[in-house]
Amino acid sequence: MRGLWNSAIGLLIVTGTLLGLMLPFGKVAGEAGVPPVVWAMLVSAGAAAVLLITMRARNERLGLDARRLRFYGISAAVSYAIPNLVVFSAMPHLGAGYMGIMYTLSPMFTLILSVIFRVRKPNLLGMLGIVIGFVGAVLVATTRGEAGAPASITWVGIGLTLPVLLACGNVYRTWDWPEGAGPTELAVGSHLASGLMLLGLAAVTGQLPGIALLGDLPGLSLAQVASAAGMFVCYFRLQAVSGPVYLSQISYVAAAIAIISGTLLLGESYAFLTWIGTAIIFVGVVMTTKAQTAG
Repeated sequence: MRGLWNSAIGLLIVTGTLLGLMLPFGKVAGEAGVPPVVWAMLVSAGAAAVLLITMRARNERLGLDARRLRFYGISAAVSYAIPNLVVFSAMPHLGAGYMGIMYTLSPMFTLILSVIFRVRKPNLLGMLGIVIGFVGAVLVATTRGEAGAPASITWVGIGLTLPVLLACGNVYRTWDWPEGAGPTELAVGSHLASGLMLLGLAAVTGQLPGIALLGDLPGLSLAQVASAAGMFVCYFRLQAVSGPVYLSQISYVAAAIAIISGTLLLGESYAFLTWIGTAIIFVGVVMTTKAQTAG
């Protein structure tokens, strides 16, 4: 276990796998009538509760100084509350596999933001990767989700905000990581903040009664909470060990899990052009990742 905790590749595989499972879990919940905001709230509140119990067992305390509170709030909104709401809202229209493809664009956007904020200097390989990835993204976007059931261009646009938000979160967390803070503490604080944000949104939009539907899905709800808790502590640990560039590569693993589960378990199917675009995206992402590593 100690070896995994210090292994970037091990953490990458575990984090990406658990992240990918959120998509089929969320789609099944949505088909059962659970509102997206309620399921997104379950992810954050459940993860925070489990991890907080772990902290208390270790006699660790949650820091509440101004620097940490700022980190919790911004990280919660940009990395968890809004992205998860996007995922669970768009997935019924686009499919779990298609949303998994959206994850693969986050390394490309991470590089773009790293260049904009001068975290890294641009190089030719990175620029070419961005162009190629963009071409693949355009091809995937034109297919608009599952074969035979194209979604509106509006839902495609909403889905495309996911990698942008994830990239913003990747860069922000590294830039503003509180000194001396551990990954579990930051995961707890960020998800408590995210859960409160989503609870407020559910109350304002009149969707709080949807919480009762979780009682109809006890096994799925517990599986989601357990996978979210494990994923997020590994997520923060991976960022601490490797930084935002390497972290963004969890999208490869998450996309593979989402596409496989969506196709084999949920009966999803996608047009040939979607697969071609996905392959092109992967080429572009590999190029941008190598460019970031070289930089």
